Amino acid sequence: MSVRKLKPITPGQRFRVVNGYDAITTDKPEKSLLVPNKRSGGRNSQGKMTMRYIGGGHKRKYRIIDFKRDKAGIPAEVASIQYDPNRTAFIALLNYQDGEKRYIIAQNGLKVGQNVVSGKSGVAPEIGNAMPLSEIPLGTIISCVELRPGQGAVMARSAGAFAQLMAREGKFATVKLPSGETRLILAECLATVGVVSNSDHQLLVGGKAGRTRWLGRRPRTRPVVMNPVDHPMGGGEGKSSGGHPRSRNGVPAKGYRTRSKTKASNKYIVERRKK
Repeated sequence: MSVRKLKPITPGQRFRVVNGYDAITTDKPEKSLLVPNKRSGGRNSQGKMTMRYIGGGHKRKYRIIDFKRDKAGIPAEVASIQYDPNRTAFIALLNYQDGEKRYIIAQNGLKVGQNVVSGKSGVAPEIGNAMPLSEIPLGTIISCVELRPGQGAVMARSAGAFAQLMAREGKFATVKLPSGETRLILAECLATVGVVSNSDHQLLVGGKAGRTRWLGRRPRTRPVVMNPVDHPMGGGEGKSSGGHPRSRNGVPAKGYRTRSKTKASNKYIVERRKK
């Protein structure tokens, strides 16, 4: 994993930091795992804009990712590590022994030719293997964690993300999540051993505004320059402040707790994330 700082031969490249893509082994995706990905431009089924600052961007095809890892006990060989335009992490193409091909989220250190397997019995806690939390040794760094058995991975899936298995008691395991929150999760839930790939993603610098447009993001208007009818922080003469930071609906930002005190899952949170 590495990044490259480009020579400033154009204004847009002066501050540009790009990914070295050392881990990528091919630029041709598996056609059988591609599906069309229609862009909404932030509009709903009536054509009305419901999400601001979305639109444009390069065409993409969606790669079908196996988040469930439900082919238990069948070994698979890593055929290639690939770039995925729909996520920050890299993905790995697996060739299963029964002939099926699937994409998974690639972990740091996953190599072409390596064998990975998922399941409960006889699976070693090695990078890329998916196992229930009940079978993973305590202290292990994990990623792609399920929240409910059979649901598929929902936590610690983005580039460089990882969680840590802290303890087990009864049918629950204690997991420290990337946000800093410590939470109880059913020990039957699957998790993958290792850190999610492309941990250098946070070091990248776009270099110019157009590169953000290529990603499908339109310019964001600051609330303090809006009119009072458009935002609670709008209005005033000249460069006057917008008052306390808050959302368009008036909900305060910067530390205001919005989580419901009666939420059913509160009892599973051992320690809240840091402010």
